[in-house]
Amino acid sequence: MTSENTPVSELGLHELTTWLRRCTELIDENAPHLTDLDAAIGDADHGANMQRGFDAVAGILDGEYEDVQALMKKVGMTLVSSVGGASGPLYGTFFLRFATSAKGADALDLHALFAALQAGVHGIEERGKSMIGQKTMLDAWVPALDAYQRAGETLQGAVLAGAAGAQEGRDATGPMEATKGRASYLGERSVGHIDPGAASTALLWEALADVVRPGGPTPDGEADADGEAAS
Repeated sequence: MTSENTPVSELGLHELTTWLRRCTELIDENAPHLTDLDAAIGDADHGANMQRGFDAVAGILDGEYEDVQALMKKVGMTLVSSVGGASGPLYGTFFLRFATSAKGADALDLHALFAALQAGVHGIEERGKSMIGQKTMLDAWVPALDAYQRAGETLQGAVLAGAAGAQEGRDATGPMEATKGRASYLGERSVGHIDPGAASTALLWEALADVVRPGGPTPDGEADADGEAAS
């Protein structure tokens, strides 16, 4: 985490492992809520799957990594091998593509982080054969990237804007009718429910915001009493 009033200008191995540890904390805290969301329109296993995957990721973070690519490649492979359902391949692909984009980098600045995140999201689109507007995790990822890019003068400002964009995208999945994935089987009955993948994506962004926020996690970054990440 950063010291107070010290803006982060790049993310190295320390900041990225801090992000992944914070992801694990938020996923653990919100796993029941993610499962409840998935119970309404899916297999009721998203929380448990994500919790198992990020617990496995936490187990590899104390290893020695040569650079950002090596760390993120290991994270992607760990998620693919430990997370069931559709979310394992999708999140695994995200981190594997992120790793490829970060090839040879010891740290990611404003532009390099955007490139890595964008490469990861393109990986989700290709792996899932999906696009924004279908009530999937992309409906949080894409608004987050857009907000990051619009805000992009400093890494801190861009990430905080991205986290807000992910939360707005997550909430916007509520009135959508799913046209992709298991939720699409419900047709109009999928309306009125937040997509669980969009909800877990917003948690990953909230964790990243905690890393760049001066002083680290704040009460606003903690899960609320209902288990949903605070906005």
